[in-house]
Amino acid sequence: MAQLSSDQFAFGGQLLSVEDALARVGEGLRPVAETETVSLLEADGRILAADFAAPVSLPPFFNSAVDGYAVRFADLMPGEETRLTVGSRVPAGAEAAAARAAEAVRIFTGAPMPEGCDTVFMQEDVRLDGAAVILPPGLSAGANCRPAGEDLPAGSLALSAGRLMSPETIALAAALGVTGVVVRRRVRVAVFSTGNEIVSPGAPLGPAQLYDSNRFMLQALLRRLGAAVTDLGILPDDRAAISAALRDAAAHHDLILTSGGVSTGEEDHVKAAVEQVGSLTFWRLAIKPGRPVAMGVIPSARDGEAAAFIGLPGNPVAVFVTFAHVVRPFLTVLAGAKPERPLALPVRCAFPYKKKAGRREYVRVALRRTPDGAVEAVKHPRDGAGVITSLTETDGLVELPEAIERVAPGDTVAFLSYALLR
Repeated sequence: MAQLSSDQFAFGGQLLSVEDALARVGEGLRPVAETETVSLLEADGRILAADFAAPVSLPPFFNSAVDGYAVRFADLMPGEETRLTVGSRVPAGAEAAAARAAEAVRIFTGAPMPEGCDTVFMQEDVRLDGAAVILPPGLSAGANCRPAGEDLPAGSLALSAGRLMSPETIALAAALGVTGVVVRRRVRVAVFSTGNEIVSPGAPLGPAQLYDSNRFMLQALLRRLGAAVTDLGILPDDRAAISAALRDAAAHHDLILTSGGVSTGEEDHVKAAVEQVGSLTFWRLAIKPGRPVAMGVIPSARDGEAAAFIGLPGNPVAVFVTFAHVVRPFLTVLAGAKPERPLALPVRCAFPYKKKAGRREYVRVALRRTPDGAVEAVKHPRDGAGVITSLTETDGLVELPEAIERVAPGDTVAFLSYALLR
């Protein structure tokens, strides 16, 4: 379980920037301590718990990078063609005998270099003449060869603790002969919605009810980040029921996540329930779309342990944006990795836009290719934070920093792909 304190989330200012929120998320927050060993086939999306060194060199032996002819560079005639007799033949996986002087060896990609040979000619660059090969001039010594340990020497650091395992890192581990890696356990997250006005998809829909969408989006986002998610469903607008659910979830989860119900209204029962069983702090993030984000601590029945609580805004687009900038880095730290802001790419703006200074805004846009070959961002026609199709019909967000008050068509703006935010 995470070790948290209410002071960790305290903030007395009026507005908190995205950078300040990201820095505050990491202050004093300890990653989950438990680890486990998983096979490489189960490692994708997991966070390494410890460094591991290369047990062997990669590649483990001096080998040819191409199909061709291995030679001693000293046997080549400088500035003119060289004719060498072709001796032995070395396919991949076979042992290579030492090469004789003034002799070429037929060799294939990945095959070990014969002792004495140090250069390989590609087969398409040479001519055959009976039992001999004609080699062109100009090739450098050591060309088309892969020295042992060229990629990683034995004993060197292969992957660092905190690294997210991916298909690429799994390939590296497999190439080193590793069968399993030590990873931190998955962060356990409980998700619930509240409100008598919402029902789950598939349930009968009353005349004043809506289908719950945020809970499903949040679970999908969390699972993409490798979390172990518990769906607590929809809780009624009842403080006692919500308090009981919070106490129970705190004993088995690192984070409790919800959306809506944390403002100061009479019907915001989540806020009252969190304050009843734990502590609650509001952050006012200087972003749009987005409203105050509730951060809290729910003590567990076990001494010294607690679950974090994050309450996001109620509108789906605001949920997506605040998840990307608050929950994602928070979960990353809990999982044992270092949070990093996604890299925005420059694109051409295709729309005029005005905003308030001092607030960062995220505009939903689709990308298109212009006749001159540039990539430009086209704003979605509807701005509402409750318009879910503004997410499904766009490719990402244009990020407009606090100091900017307006942009015009033709300006260069920063684009964040949804693929980087989920």
